[in-house]
Amino acid sequence: MISQEIRIRKAEFVKSAVGSAGLPPADRPEYAFVGRSNVGKSSLINYLCGRKDLAKTSATPGKTQTLNYFSIDDEWYLVDLPGYGYAKTSKDQRQSFQKMITGYLTSRFSLVHTFLLIDVRHEALKIDLEFIHFLGQAQLSFSIVFTKADKLGPNAGLNRMEAYRVKLLETWEEPPPMYLTSAESKRGGEKILAAIREYNRVAQPEIRRVFNLQRQAELEKESPKWKNMGD
Repeated sequence: MISQEIRIRKAEFVKSAVGSAGLPPADRPEYAFVGRSNVGKSSLINYLCGRKDLAKTSATPGKTQTLNYFSIDDEWYLVDLPGYGYAKTSKDQRQSFQKMITGYLTSRFSLVHTFLLIDVRHEALKIDLEFIHFLGQAQLSFSIVFTKADKLGPNAGLNRMEAYRVKLLETWEEPPPMYLTSAESKRGGEKILAAIREYNRVAQPEIRRVFNLQRQAELEKESPKWKNMGD
């Protein structure tokens, strides 16, 4: 259960975008949620936000095909990214999604942290390990969120998470933070929101400072035009 102190009070859909040109202004921290298709991403987002239908859930994988922005408490953005690895999409579609995802993750200044969702019922899959490697190589701040813990026994989820940690230690000096969650049984959300709260405390002032500097620079570029028009 998410405590009153830390729970989200306001969550609103803002817009969908397919590329950098359609993104909202980078004036607040952003947190990306990404994972393999059918990992339970929409259910987790709805659980974190305390809403049943904020993010649309579907029994058919691959439904999220855009960068979906949600404004949270008018302070930060939750960004729902397309799922990767859905075999029934065309090769061109998969490449397009990959380009959209990697382009956003590696170029968005206001992106503070990425939450990579992994179905805890499965052992480490090649496609997930490759994505973890990409995040590491790009030196992106990220955590691993294991979903659907309610589908396993009381200790099985923790054991599977520990096994994943051991697997990563084969190539990582220190694995990223990990969270065990269940949207169904309302488990693990408080720790994720607590982490975001701490990230916001550090990131918000710098993001706003840079955004204001960029806006000031844009206004200064425009000011000679207005001056000439007045003359």
